[in-house]
Amino acid sequence: MVQKKSRAFLKWAGGKYNLVAQLQQHLPEADCLVEPFVGAGSVFLNTHYPKYQLNDINADLIDLYKIIQHQPESYIADAKTLFTASANQRSSYLAFRQEFNAATDPYQRALLFLYLNRHGYNGLCRYNLSGKFNVPFGSYKKPYFPEAELYFFAEKSQQAEFFCCSYQQMFQQLQPNYVVYCDPPYVPLSKTASFTSYARQGFTLDDQAQLAILAEQSQAAGTSVLISNHDTTWTRKIYHQAELHTIEVARSISQKGQSRGKVAEIFALYLATKR
Repeated sequence: MVQKKSRAFLKWAGGKYNLVAQLQQHLPEADCLVEPFVGAGSVFLNTHYPKYQLNDINADLIDLYKIIQHQPESYIADAKTLFTASANQRSSYLAFRQEFNAATDPYQRALLFLYLNRHGYNGLCRYNLSGKFNVPFGSYKKPYFPEAELYFFAEKSQQAEFFCCSYQQMFQQLQPNYVVYCDPPYVPLSKTASFTSYARQGFTLDDQAQLAILAEQSQAAGTSVLISNHDTTWTRKIYHQAELHTIEVARSISQKGQSRGKVAEIFALYLATKR
């Protein structure tokens, strides 16, 4: 029997929902799955490890996950009140966006983060250099409130520990018989395609290379690491020590479905030998 996949409650550029089956084929069994770049959590939601360590540099995202982990009932009830016809208008959206950018209370920000994610353009998560969320209004007929997905995340998150730190710090705290899955911001396919404003800190080519080095070091120390990225000459160069697998995937950023071409992605597997 084929198990039904679980969707993340957030819309997410670069989310791995459609690649879960392929990723599962390359993820070894372990006591814990570590994700230094958890994003919307599709890999977490569709794998079956005893425990998880889930990290993201975006503090709003991690605060949201912790709130859903600890108080799902009240959060879901409160968030649902923002999904109304009157709230689905450009003026309302801009007012809520301004409120989010001025807010300091984590619970209030978490409520507005989900609203902005579902009502904003293409589910993008983007901040300007001042750290202000600046995604434009999405103009959707009736944004979906992901109640079932929120409850599923809340239940599954009881197996998880959440972190908001650097990817380097996550590698420093690896334990024996852990496995790491890395879904970093992808290497741009062209000079104009760079998308680094997901958090205030960009993810540079130096970071890409350092991540590959950390994967090599972890492999040598007995921990397997799987990294996904665009399949380019440069990524093949930095992942030269890994076992490489290529797949063709449809783009999911373009709003017009017919203009979404296919691009090659690479899975770099640093498979540790059992010690």
